Amino acid sequence: MRSSAPLTQIIMLANVVVVITAVVVLLVRPDAAPTSVSLAGTATPLSTPPVTPPAQTPSPPPSPGPSPAVTLPSAELPPPVVASPEFARQVKANEAGVVPVLMYHRIQKKRLASIDRTPAQVRQEMERLARDGYVPITAHEFVTGDIRVPAGKHPVVLTFDDGHPSHFALDKSGVPLKDTAVGIIYQVAKKYPDFRPVATFWVNHQPFGLRDARAQENAVRWLASHGFEVANHTWDHPYLPGLSKKRVAEQLVRVQRMLAKYGAGTPDTLALPFGAMPRKRSTVQKGKWDGTSFAFKGVFLAGAQPSVSPFTKDYDWRAIQRVQSNGKKGECRKWCSQYWLEWLNKHPGKRYTADGDPERISVPRELRGNISPQWKQRINAY
Repeated sequence: MRSSAPLTQIIMLANVVVVITAVVVLLVRPDAAPTSVSLAGTATPLSTPPVTPPAQTPSPPPSPGPSPAVTLPSAELPPPVVASPEFARQVKANEAGVVPVLMYHRIQKKRLASIDRTPAQVRQEMERLARDGYVPITAHEFVTGDIRVPAGKHPVVLTFDDGHPSHFALDKSGVPLKDTAVGIIYQVAKKYPDFRPVATFWVNHQPFGLRDARAQENAVRWLASHGFEVANHTWDHPYLPGLSKKRVAEQLVRVQRMLAKYGAGTPDTLALPFGAMPRKRSTVQKGKWDGTSFAFKGVFLAGAQPSVSPFTKDYDWRAIQRVQSNGKKGECRKWCSQYWLEWLNKHPGKRYTADGDPERISVPRELRGNISPQWKQRINAY
């Protein structure tokens, strides 16, 4: 998407600032993994490798679904409409606008690192998204252009890195614990019915801190069966620029095999550990190890701005930007979620607004030239 002068200046400033400024993660107790994250999509590994979260031993292990007496909000959306130019104008559709891809890590009552969020903070942010007309979609839906958001609404991609225990766990009745990511998403969806309960979880070799293979499989299958995406974040969360092509392929294939075995299908999205791109970008786009191939449709950074629309000429599936969920203190003064959500509310013409028609790409006539040629047959300009 061709940015206007204010957006271009903001993005240029962001890229300059974040290249020289990294998130300093607190040194925490042994159960907290030391992490160095850069908002620019690059990072320097710490001397101590990431520590695997402590194992959960649920009793009983996560069941395939909730109790029959429990009804969770559905991930289904209302039927699509057929958008004419007049209808697109009426709902102010702009499917060439930017989309916030929000990045979360641990959720815990006491924050031990700058990228941690409390349950209250996550809940407050998601309720704000719901009030502002955002509807969650998965990373897979985003990269494939399958954005089935009701007319006049805005897509948002909720992403959770590392498969931490705070992201998903079930109580004894088979219901997501209330202060986990999934529990919070369902609470917000119940309060705001238009807030679709889906998200993307990028996991390593112990999804959600579970060591038992059966418990891991039950968790992955539960999420997949409820519309959530569980995808690839590498096996050991290494600093990829320090690995050979073969080692990188091994890290990716081992997770692909695990998730396919556990019922998540073949993941086609990848979140780079630390947001760090290998020296040769194609290394993480497609490859093969031990007889198993991988090929991604979207590779996500840990960047400092919303992503451009997947329908525009500026879109690069090999390096998709994300926005860290956080307030406006320190280096987050301009580059994290609170800043960007405020900015998008002040500049509604810059954000993606859906037409409700998955078969058409509706844009104001002056933005028609921003759409990539591969999508030109679906343009609905007004």
